[in-house]
Amino acid sequence: MVLALWVGLSVVIVVLLGLFVFGLRRRLIQRSGGTFDCSLRWDVSEEPDSLGKGWVYGVARYSGDRVDWFRVFSYAPRPRRGLERSAIEVIARRMPEGEEELALLSDSVVLACLHRETRLELAMSEDALTGFLAWLEAAPPGQRVNVA
Repeated sequence: MVLALWVGLSVVIVVLLGLFVFGLRRRLIQRSGGTFDCSLRWDVSEEPDSLGKGWVYGVARYSGDRVDWFRVFSYAPRPRRGLERSAIEVIARRMPEGEEELALLSDSVVLACLHRETRLELAMSEDALTGFLAWLEAAPPGQRVNVA
């Protein structure tokens, strides 16, 4: 009986500690500012997949001429992807379709992009999209920026 109580208590402590570390990691990512919620689908085909497969929820952070993207459900302290401003080409903008609406945050807008010949999609709120497009267009003189 005492052993079962200790095991149960240990499991609760481990779960609470894991949740605390998730929260602490997100706070550390957001500490420097310039962050926004952003789902990512990497290396997608030409046709949109309305089944909602492949989307990963994350947080993006502006860092100079890059946007660093972090998975939300990860303990990694480093970004999973880094997108350079000069290498991003915006192809199209669309609203989520079909089951995609369930896979993404409400009121998300999907932005289809090319980054170094890799096709990807970013899903973010209208406000975050406005900031992202302004950041892309604010490139230093001489850099090419392709915004559709």
